[in-house]
Amino acid sequence: MKFAFQKSISLSGLLVRWAVLALGVTLATRLVDGITCDDGETLVVVVMLLSLFNAVLKPLLLLFTLPFILLTLGLGVLVINALLFLWVGHLVKGFHVAGFWPALWGALIVSVTNMVVSAMVRRPQPPGRGPPAQPPAAGGKGGDVIDI
Repeated sequence: MKFAFQKSISLSGLLVRWAVLALGVTLATRLVDGITCDDGETLVVVVMLLSLFNAVLKPLLLLFTLPFILLTLGLGVLVINALLFLWVGHLVKGFHVAGFWPALWGALIVSVTNMVVSAMVRRPQPPGRGPPAQPPAAGGKGGDVIDI
């Protein structure tokens, strides 16, 4: 089976993502009153749990709250991120999130940190090297097709 939207990630890529997430959470603890993390071991657990939630729960929440997200012009995604951040604060002993507003600011800081660092470490693609050309779909008409 071949899916056009599959994306593989290497171990080094995963470690970089975790490091960026850890940087974002650390910045959030330093900048937002109401968010604290007791030690480095707790930070590792927080990063692992946030990664798991972002991989498993967030897509489901996005799907089920799509009308809300559309109504709020995308700001609903930030609310979902804040709720996941708040939930991690309730689940991990040693990581404290005082309430929704600190969680919202913490989620915003983590998101911005992720965007900035990802833009800085992204390798530029050489000129003239785009994605490989796809052959036209059956019948000679172009279109988005998922091959199975």
